[in-house]
Order: sequence, then structure tokens, then C-alpha cells
Amino acid sequence: MTTDHGYPALRLYIAGEWCEGETGRTTEVVNPATEQVIGHVPLATTADLDRAAAAAAAGFETWRSTPIAQRTAILHRAADLLVSRAAEVGRIMTLEQGKPLAEAANEARRVAGALRWDADDARRAYGRVIPSEDGTLLSVRRHPIGPVAAFTPWNFPAGSPMRKIAAALSAGCSIVIKASEETPGTACELVRCFADAGLPAGVLNLVFGEPAEVSAHLIAHPATRLVAFTGSVPVGKLLAAASGAQMKPSIMELGGHAPVIVCADADPVTAARRAAAAKFANAGQVCTSPSRFLVHESLVEAFTEEFVRAAEAAVVGDGLDEGVTMGPLANERRLTAIEALVADAVARGAKVLTGGSRLDRPGYYYPPTVLTDVPDDAALMTDEPFGPIAPIVPFTDLDEALRIANALPYGLAAYGFTRSTATAERLTRELEAGILSINHCGGSVHEAPSGGVKSSGYGREGGPEGLDAYLVTKRVSHLLTD
Repeated sequence: MTTDHGYPALRLYIAGEWCEGETGRTTEVVNPATEQVIGHVPLATTADLDRAAAAAAAGFETWRSTPIAQRTAILHRAADLLVSRAAEVGRIMTLEQGKPLAEAANEARRVAGALRWDADDARRAYGRVIPSEDGTLLSVRRHPIGPVAAFTPWNFPAGSPMRKIAAALSAGCSIVIKASEETPGTACELVRCFADAGLPAGVLNLVFGEPAEVSAHLIAHPATRLVAFTGSVPVGKLLAAASGAQMKPSIMELGGHAPVIVCADADPVTAARRAAAAKFANAGQVCTSPSRFLVHESLVEAFTEEFVRAAEAAVVGDGLDEGVTMGPLANERRLTAIEALVADAVARGAKVLTGGSRLDRPGYYYPPTVLTDVPDDAALMTDEPFGPIAPIVPFTDLDEALRIANALPYGLAAYGFTRSTATAERLTRELEAGILSINHCGGSVHEAPSGGVKSSGYGREGGPEGLDAYLVTKRVSHLLTD
């Protein structure tokens, strides 16, 4: 069932059933490209949340007892369904979040790969037998931790929920996931793939609601054994504190303000092209987006010229339109925040080389924007921009660049460009970040872990480490008897 806008009817998914919630409360879903209301998402009550948590508790008992080969087969069927539906899932994602259609469809396909990786890697969640004294079998076992409460944002409507769902289900856990009320359609389509693949009722539950109300209730619920969150640092600190008060472990994948260090021996044109492509992907609304461009003074002119060229080549528009390479910002809040950051920088002496003001049309459009002469005390240099604005700052030596890069409390992603292996190794040692890319600005990959340090959070998603939080390590000492 779809609306007049070609957008799906939205429901909660609890205990294997699609439902509208106990009271029928809803909130609007807005297309950021047109500012038109395209749907209404139901908001769960505490009674709905209790039903979801109870369903997850029952679903866990079923799922943990399901042979892993059978679990893996179901997850692979869900991945197959998602790939076959990627074009439609992408269209829904573009309607509610704004990113270009090709980018959205690729996101759907990419997260199907993440699901396959986790499903297969869970089959290698080995324990071990430890040599011990005669008559005693000493071993280490890995078991699923239990029902998970997960909370995800709007910037990657498929990617963020799937990272939590894939890890939890692959490890043998059940999950209640609260996806964003601003991008609910994509989450519903993900869940539909699992349901159609034969996932038992209660193993995966989807809710929407008032964020503070939902998180407080699910974190405190006795059924919840693990909390997983992706989002801002301030909200992450609140949820981490709430989890700690309940003595429940958590995974926190929080924001950053990723530095890019372009060293004196780098190719400035190549560095600018690759950095700009990453900066303007998803309109800069990426936790790992490069956002502080520290360029050696000998290269800054060439780098800036190429970066501006790339910014001005972007085609900004409705993500459903042919040829568009960057869509609108996802909501009015982001537009207001970006305007404030640019205004503050300009007031402090920064120069806008391109962009710098919202586009005069319906929708939350802000063009790729490049600034120079940005002083250290500008908010743009300390606050995560989460938008398509790029401050370029020259540096004299690598010591200075590293000092600037590490000065903030964030430590999610960092990037470096250099031809020197020795310099690359120094960047690897000294940059304070959980994710580092050298000579490119590529994103996360299924087979390797991603996560932050300092205020950017803890825990890892992806790679073998991505399942660790979802598994309990149990030491077993067995005294053998006749």
C-alpha cells in the first residue's frame, strides 16, 4: 500500500505483525526536496514498547535455539530480497531523505553485503579449549548476549539500521530497533525483507516514537541486554549514562569532525578531487565526512582551486531528477545550522569562495560551500558541520597539522594524503581517530571495524570485531567424572 506520493504506508512491526500503535498517534514525514508531507509515521506508546520488548525476549529464545545454518540461510534470503528490491528501496529513501537516487539504491545494495558478511562471520565466532590439569576440560564459549535495543539516525536510512540488525541477528540475538521518524519508509522496507525471508516472529521488531521516551523505556526494560546507538555526541552521552545506570553494555557510534591532512609531498589536485567527492556525498551529512581541510602552505593554492572547481561542478537538486549529484539537506534544522556556521565564520573574517547561502527554491537546499581564512575561534572549526561546507586551512609543518587535527574532543575519522610511507606511518601512529584512510577518503567496509575514540564513542561495527558486543564470552571449567 502506498500514498499518493508513491510513498509506502508506515507501520510498527511487533511480534511478526504490522500495526499502527495503540493510540494511532502519528507525525508527518516530509520530502526535503519539496517540503511536502508525503506520509505519517505511527508513534509507539509505552504499551507498544512493552509488547515489542516482550516479543524480543520470546524471539530470542526461538532464534538462539535455531541452528546457525538455518539462521544464516534466512539472513542470506533477506539479503537477496533487499538486492532485488534495491531500486524501489532507493526511491523511497530519496523521497524521505533527499540523497540522489543512484546513491540511495547503492546504499541498499551495500547493506545487503554487510548482512551477508555478518551472517557468515558469525559462523566463525569460535571459542577455544585451554590446556588444563588432567580430568578438567577448560574452555571458552561465545553465546548471544540477548535482546538488543537499537537507535539509529536519518542520514543513512538503510545503512544505520542494517548495521545493528545484521550484527544482532547474525550473533543470535533478537532486536527492537527505533529507526528515525524522519526516514521511516526505508526501515519498514528493510524489515519487510526479513519478514518475507522467513525470520521468526519477535526476532526483529521495529518501532518509532518520541526519541527520549522510547530510549528511556527500552533501555530500562528488563528484557534489554545491550544498547546500540548511532547519532550525536550529546545524545550518545545521555544514552550511555542511562545504560550505565542499568549496568547494561552499549555501543556508541557518535559524531566527529574529521581532519584531512594534505602533506607537502602529496598531489594537491588528486587530493582535492577525492576529498571534495567525499565531502559532498550525502550533502556532507555523514559522521565520517571530511570536514577540516589542513593543507600544506606550498599546496594550498592548487588544492583550493581544484576543490572549488569540484564544488561548482556539483548538480544540486531533487534526488529523483536525472543528473543530480547532491540532494537537499534532510531537514530544516540542518539548513538553519549550516547557515549559522557560515555566518559566524564570515563575521570572524572568513572568505566564501563558492556557495555560502541557501538556494532560492522550495526544499532544504544548500550548495557546496568552500571557505578560506577561517579563524581558529570560528564555530565551524570546532563544531561538527554535518553539511556541505569545507574550511581550507594552510599549515607550515606536520607537527602543526597534527596539533590542529587532534585538538578537538572528537576522534571518529581522519584522512591523510602523502607519497611517503614514513609519513603515512606517522599519521597512523599520531592521528587520534578510530578510522583512518591514507590517499583516499573511502567509507566503511564490511570486513573491517569502524568506530571512534574520545568523545566519538566506543565499540566497533563491521569486521570480526563488529560481533563482539553482541556475544557473551563464557569461561567453562568442566571437572570430568566417570
